[in-house]
Amino acid sequence: MLKIALPNKGSLSEEAARLILEAGYHCRRRSRELMMSDTEHGVEFIFLRPRDIAVYIHKGILDMGVTGRDLVLDSGADLEELLPLGFGRSRFCYAVPEGSPLVPDHLENKRIATAYPRLVQMDLDRRGLRAEIIQLDGAVEISIRLGVADAIADVVQSGLTLKAAGLTVVGDPIVQSEAVLVAHDPKVAQKEAAYLFIERIRGIVVAREYVMIEYDIPESMLTEACRITPGIESPTVSPLSKKGWVAVKSMSRRRDVNPIMDDLVKIGARGIIVTDIRTCRL
Repeated sequence: MLKIALPNKGSLSEEAARLILEAGYHCRRRSRELMMSDTEHGVEFIFLRPRDIAVYIHKGILDMGVTGRDLVLDSGADLEELLPLGFGRSRFCYAVPEGSPLVPDHLENKRIATAYPRLVQMDLDRRGLRAEIIQLDGAVEISIRLGVADAIADVVQSGLTLKAAGLTVVGDPIVQSEAVLVAHDPKVAQKEAAYLFIERIRGIVVAREYVMIEYDIPESMLTEACRITPGIESPTVSPLSKKGWVAVKSMSRRRDVNPIMDDLVKIGARGIIVTDIRTCRL
């Protein structure tokens, strides 16, 4: 049976469970179950601390799992990233008190508080710097105010927590992170159950980036319309009962949908409808 690790708590847990449920797998926890079996698909889901998932997979105890890219890198585990999942996006950055002149390249002999010591050490080595890394499990933002550190390195999403603590991000992100599907051996994807799981998840992740745009357009403007909405291979075009008009259906990137609609209106499109896509195979 394929063994897949999922986060048991934290910001990644709910989204990971939702994604896998949408893929048709049974992994809904009623309470604090540590394991759930989907015998229909030959998969066993194991719920672990996100930080521990990379370790279990690296040791070959589990086949694959969902966790954060930052946690994988900080674990030091040699894992293969099979698929980025498009949620839980964050930046791992240095932060200092607002108004401080301190920047990452000036951290020599400074004290840096973090819950990700390996990531920080890797970045310091890359910069050729030596600094004292103070490992904390949480509430890293308060460490500067308490006199424990000169700077911190932490996960940043909105930045509101840092701002509330009087801190500001400096330098480029050390890591751009998101939820990822990882495995120790990429050959695991050759197993039938694993291949099916990956393809189902990939279908949903891709579908979330696209929408389906449908509209009616004068046939004389079809070439321009197809330029605006080229689709994946090409748009679907069907004749309408109204002479000289056709209906067009095309997948387009979600982030581009409003400019696309603006351009379609300019060339005479009517009845423009945008719908979500739940899953797809491209």
